[in-house]
Amino acid sequence: MKTEDPEPTLIKKRELAKRLSVSPRTIEEWTQKRIIPRIAVTARLNLYDFDEVLAVLKDRYHVGAR
Repeated sequence: MKTEDPEPTLIKKRELAKRLSVSPRTIEEWTQKRIIPRIAVTARLNLYDFDEVLAVLKDRYHVGAR
């Protein structure tokens, strides 16, 4: 029996900043520079999939690569 992947948990900017130990302003800058993926819900509200953002940052900064 195949198990389905759980739905992604979408979080707001402040929660993402807290989980990554950076400021909300850093999240804004990364979003504006298109470094991290986002879901634009409205003009003022972006949501982020933490696992996806973390994967992008690890790849960008070569975390775990040798």
